[in-house]
Amino acid sequence: MTASTVTVTPLTPSIGAEIGGVDLSKPLTNSQREAVHAAFLAHKVLLFRGQDLRPDQLESAGRVFGEPYEIPFVTPMEGHPGIIEIVKEASEIGSFNFGGTWHTDMSFLETPALGAVLQAVEVPPVGGDTIFVDMTSAYETLSDGLKETLSGLKAVHSATRGYGSQVDTSDPRNTTASMKIDVGSHADGEMLHPIVRTHPDTGAKSLFINPVYTIRFENMTIEESQPLLNYLFDHARRPELTCRVRWTTGTVAVWDNRQTMHKALNDYDGHRRHMRRLTLAGDRPR
Repeated sequence: MTASTVTVTPLTPSIGAEIGGVDLSKPLTNSQREAVHAAFLAHKVLLFRGQDLRPDQLESAGRVFGEPYEIPFVTPMEGHPGIIEIVKEASEIGSFNFGGTWHTDMSFLETPALGAVLQAVEVPPVGGDTIFVDMTSAYETLSDGLKETLSGLKAVHSATRGYGSQVDTSDPRNTTASMKIDVGSHADGEMLHPIVRTHPDTGAKSLFINPVYTIRFENMTIEESQPLLNYLFDHARRPELTCRVRWTTGTVAVWDNRQTMHKALNDYDGHRRHMRRLTLAGDRPR
């Protein structure tokens, strides 16, 4: 294959593209890697259909975009510390759906994830889609006055709502029998990040907040922070700034965590959904 075989078909004007002419189970040529990485930066979410990858091949595919790393709080796949198995069984009715709230991966860490590679191993006949938001366009479509207000501000991020001591593990909506998730006070720490981050490769500015891990603005209370945060979340989630990924077995998605947030829909009770995710190490937002 040559770079000319790589096709890029946008999913929406704002975010997402489907990539053709690439077999992720095999090493990419330099020209293919360049073409795919350029599409990754431009479209923020890439889909590769019809891929059949072993875990080691998933790791190799991930290295086209970054270096795998082990995430906290979720037990990884044995022998593959950068991969987690995301499973919801057909019998888990009305229960926890991993990734089922709007979030940006690992924003509670000092160096949040660069991105992730998600492989559909088994999917329901319908449902279980993932929605992505273009946080770069969300920032660009703010008024100049609000951009000025947000400039230089920081927000407190924490894993406490998702993995901390406040999680009620007696509620089946917060627990899963299919994944080993470590919940407790060890997840209650806090980290400061700029509300607007600059992409290290493109220089583009993006909103870097999300409803799960962004707790409040620096030096403000939760109550004081929530009205503006809610406005920004609602602004970002406008339909024209989103793309919706319908999974098929063998689909692989890669997203730029520095420019997006996402949510996995929990609308497939009674069916099994099995995804395999490789997380990529990032840098500190600036």
